[in-house]
Amino acid sequence: VQLQASGGGVVQAGGSLRLSCAAPRAITSVFNAHDMGWYRQAPGKQRELVASITTSGRTTYADSVKGRFTISRDNARKRVSLQMNSLKPDDTAAYYCNAKQGVNLYWGQGTQVTVSS
Repeated sequence: VQLQASGGGVVQAGGSLRLSCAAPRAITSVFNAHDMGWYRQAPGKQRELVASITTSGRTTYADSVKGRFTISRDNARKRVSLQMNSLKPDDTAAYYCNAKQGVNLYWGQGTQVTVSS
């Protein structure tokens, strides 16, 4: 599954961004069979899970983003999105989307999010 992430940018603290991750070449049924997630990695830090959504739509969030970020998926368009509101400088990182099915794991390229104070 090839994943294409987009939507990063520079925003002031308190602002919003929407990240999108598409799998244009995937067969729809294949995309639908994967749990999807967004991870982020700041300089000098380990990659961490930000939010995930299962094939059935169940979502999980890191404590640091609960109430501010919302993950969603559009199976017909083979896309997963991350709406990020009330952004903080600590949210600055490269964000990566991820598709998982069993032991199979796929990563998109990173998209940079920079939040200025």
